[in-house]
Amino acid sequence: MSPPAGTMFMSDCPARTAIEIIANKWSVVTLYALTDGPKRHSELVALSGGISRKVLTQTLRRLQSNGLIDRQQYAEVPPRVEYSLTPLGRTLQEPIAILTEWAQAHGEALVDFQESTAANPTP
Repeated sequence: MSPPAGTMFMSDCPARTAIEIIANKWSVVTLYALTDGPKRHSELVALSGGISRKVLTQTLRRLQSNGLIDRQQYAEVPPRVEYSLTPLGRTLQEPIAILTEWAQAHGEALVDFQESTAANPTP
């Protein structure tokens, strides 16, 4: 039996913590960028379209500290660091793919609505 609506997102619920971690737009973008395999920091900046290096670093650290991505540092000159999804992070591939499909199918409708309400604000 499912818990009553809303109770899953009480402040002490693990589901709320999970949503707070992955609901950040840069978290989803970064996790999605890693679905095809390990990437370096500069590759993630290029794939993410608009994220600053600082924000990406913060996002990577948060995802790593929550067990969703792994950071692999290679003993090379110059040093090389790659990020990849952990097994837990890979469990998000399907939900993120579904969300991405929804966004592609309905993103234009959202923009149209935003533009129409901006042009005709309600009093």
